[in-house]
Amino acid sequence: MTDLQGVLADLAAEADAFDRLVADLPADRWTLPTPAPGWTIKHQVGHLAFIFRIAGMAAAEPAAFTAMTAGIGGGAGFDAAVNGALADYVDDPPEALLARWRAERDAGLKALAAVPADQPVPWLVNPLPPAVLAAAGLMELFAHGQDVADALGVRREATDRLRILAGFAARTWEFGYQARGLTPPDTRFRFELVGPAGQRWTFGPADAEQVVSGPALDFCLLVTRRRHRADLSLTASGPEADHWLDIAQAYRGPAGPGRQPGQFARVAAQPS
Repeated sequence: MTDLQGVLADLAAEADAFDRLVADLPADRWTLPTPAPGWTIKHQVGHLAFIFRIAGMAAAEPAAFTAMTAGIGGGAGFDAAVNGALADYVDDPPEALLARWRAERDAGLKALAAVPADQPVPWLVNPLPPAVLAAAGLMELFAHGQDVADALGVRREATDRLRILAGFAARTWEFGYQARGLTPPDTRFRFELVGPAGQRWTFGPADAEQVVSGPALDFCLLVTRRRHRADLSLTASGPEADHWLDIAQAYRGPAGPGRQPGQFARVAAQPS
């Protein structure tokens, strides 16, 4: 994940894909409930606008970002800050919120692109390389885009951009333990995934005894907690890997209730 421009190109493409979900929505559909309890489509768009706003601030105005987020951290404090920020977005009429989302998206992408690839950017818990922060942004877009797609009853096309999200989730494999106050096991994991066109993507040491395998789309839906493991075609080799499938998440902070078994149709299998 060192190719900053490549990750940014994927981030921009994922942002465009999200924008297409909401660009032509009639005003009354912006208030549709999404699978995230209490969140409408307007909440989802406002949340992403806020994420891009603070990412752009972290990249372009690091001192201002640090002052703004002092004491928030990456757990419940950040969740509270995010929910508080939504009040600044959800009362906007749809056309104004759409314009704000696009402006924050463009400003955030521009600010991240201006940061040298080897210069860490301040973030909520620890500074991150800009490519890793961009990958986190792609994870946010994928997750909240899925919520909007589910609310609208549409199916999104799986793309090779999943590789960035999968690599980010492999990098942050401990987050599920941390969110639940658990000690991560003293072992290493390997992730063996199949991309949308049948590509093999692997992360982690080849000799790891704990292995998670399956379609990359299913893996990304799991780590963003947008589908329950029972509705995905993922397998585990080793007891720790099996437990990990129950708690996996690629973001810091409270896990939330997640999705229930059978809440959505089982994801179709990808090429193997």
